[in-house]
Amino acid sequence: MSSPDPQVRAARNLADPPPANKSQKKSQGTPQNEPQGTTDSTTEDESTENRSTDSTAVNRTGDRAARSRPRSRGPVVAITGAATGVGELLAARLAASEEIKQVVAIDERRGEVSEATWHILDVRDPAIAEKLRGADVVVHLALDLDLETDPAARTAYNVRGTQTVLTAAAAVGVHRVVLCTSAMVYGALPDNDIPLAEDAELRATAEATGVGDLLEIERLGRRAPRAHPGLHVTVVRPTVLVGGTDTALTRYFESPRLLVVAGSHPTWQFCHVDDLVTALEYAALEKIDGEFAVGCDGWLEQEEVEEISGVRRMELPSAVALGAAARLHRIGLTPSPAGDLAYTMHPWVVSVSRLHDAGWRPSWTNEEVLAALLEEVEGRHTLAGRRLGRKDATAAGAAGATVALLGTAALVRRARKARRRI
Repeated sequence: MSSPDPQVRAARNLADPPPANKSQKKSQGTPQNEPQGTTDSTTEDESTENRSTDSTAVNRTGDRAARSRPRSRGPVVAITGAATGVGELLAARLAASEEIKQVVAIDERRGEVSEATWHILDVRDPAIAEKLRGADVVVHLALDLDLETDPAARTAYNVRGTQTVLTAAAAVGVHRVVLCTSAMVYGALPDNDIPLAEDAELRATAEATGVGDLLEIERLGRRAPRAHPGLHVTVVRPTVLVGGTDTALTRYFESPRLLVVAGSHPTWQFCHVDDLVTALEYAALEKIDGEFAVGCDGWLEQEEVEEISGVRRMELPSAVALGAAARLHRIGLTPSPAGDLAYTMHPWVVSVSRLHDAGWRPSWTNEEVLAALLEEVEGRHTLAGRRLGRKDATAAGAAGATVALLGTAALVRRARKARRRI
C-alpha cells in the first residue's frame, strides 16, 4: 500500500479537532422527556420498540422517570418522514429530550415512537399546514433517494414535498425549517480543495442519483426566506451516510473488488446516522443555523480504505469505466447513472468546522464507520452497482466485476435482441 502524501496527511490532521473518544460515546447518556401519547385520529397504537439500539434503550428506561418531570418549555418540533430511517431516530431522540416540549411526527404511516403526536398524510398534501400549526421548528426528512425509484417520480416527490412543507410552514407561523440534503451538492471534482470549506461553491450537476433533486431543494430553501419574511431555513449536508442506508456509495463496498479509475485520487469521509441525528438536534434547538456539513473529522485515502477493508482494487481506464457505466444504466441493467462514479473518483470531503464551533463533536471516526459499513454489507454482492443473488455472485467472483464492465457491449446486444423479441 502506498502512503498518502505527508503534507496532505498533515493538513488533514489539522483541518478539524480530533474526534471524541469512542468510550465517551458509549457512556454519554441521553436526557429523557415526558412521554406524549397523543395520536392523530386516523392512527392506532403500535409497539414502541425503536429500530435504533440507543433509542430503544432510551424508550425502555426513560418512561417512568419522564412521567415525574414537568413538561419542557422548549420548542415544539415537527418531523416529516418520521416513521423510518433518520426521521425515526430523530423523533425518538427529541421525544426523550428535556429540551424539547413536544414532537409532532408526520409520515404516510404511523411509526413506533409513541411519545410523539402522529399525523398520517403525504407531505405533498396542502393539509399539512394544519398539522404544522403550533410548531416552532420543522425538520423535513421526507425524501426519496432510493436507487430503484423512477427518477421522474422521485423528483416529483422530493421537490413538490419540499415546496409544500416550506409554504405550509410559513403560512402557519413556523419560524424555522431544517432541510437535510448531502455534501454531494458540492460536486466531486479533481480540483476540489481538501477539505472544502462549508461555504464553497456548489458545483455538482444533476448527473448522479438524486443530486439534481438536492440542488433544487437547496434552491427552494434559499428562496423561501425572501418569499416568506420571518421564516429561517437551515441546511444540513451529511457526507457518505452509513447506518441502514442503501446508496450508490454504500453499494461500492459490496463489490468483490473496489473499482478505481486510473489516474483518479478518491478520498472518503463518512457520516454515521447517529452523528447526523445529533447534528439535526443541534439545528432543531437552533444551536446552529445557516448551511453546514456533518461528518467524521478528516478523511481516508483510497489506499487506507483498501487496507482497512481488505478488499483489493480493480483499476480501469476512465473512458472504459465511465462509458461502461453509462451504457449499463441506459439499458436498465444498473440503477446508478455514470455520474455516481465521479464520487468514487474525485475528492469531495468537507470541513465540519461550523458544528465544531457550536460545540458538537462526532461520536464516530471514519475508520469506525467504514468498519460498521463493511459489517452491514457483509453477504451482499454488487457488480457495477447492480445487486446479485448469492448464486450469481459466487459464479461471477472477482473476475465478474471486470466482465460486467468490459463486457458491456455484449450485454447491450443481448438487451436489444430481447427487446426485439417482445
